[in-house]
Amino acid sequence: MAAKLLPVVKLATKVGIAGGAVYVAYDSGLLGGSEQGSEALQKARAAVPPAIEEWMKYFGLQTQLPTIPNIEFSPVQAWNSGVRWSISRLSEAPTKAGEMTTQGVQYVRELLK
Repeated sequence: MAAKLLPVVKLATKVGIAGGAVYVAYDSGLLGGSEQGSEALQKARAAVPPAIEEWMKYFGLQTQLPTIPNIEFSPVQAWNSGVRWSISRLSEAPTKAGEMTTQGVQYVRELLK
């Protein structure tokens, strides 16, 4: 009985962790618009270094953390360029699929000669 229950418990644990990760991402604004994502990134930049230092003190580790580099990154622009790239590739998909099908048929014909 316990052997049959173990896979169910493992699956429930994995689903729970995945669901929790999605909830945290949604709650923090990562799944919202680009402005919300930018705000979430700024919050993370402010919260992560103090949290790491606190954990290092808790575990008794004595190391100096490097400073966070100032990266000029605009999530809004990155998001927009990613959306443009995706839409561009999706619009090319039927043509590319036709070309690849033609190449596949030619290859099979060459093999059958």
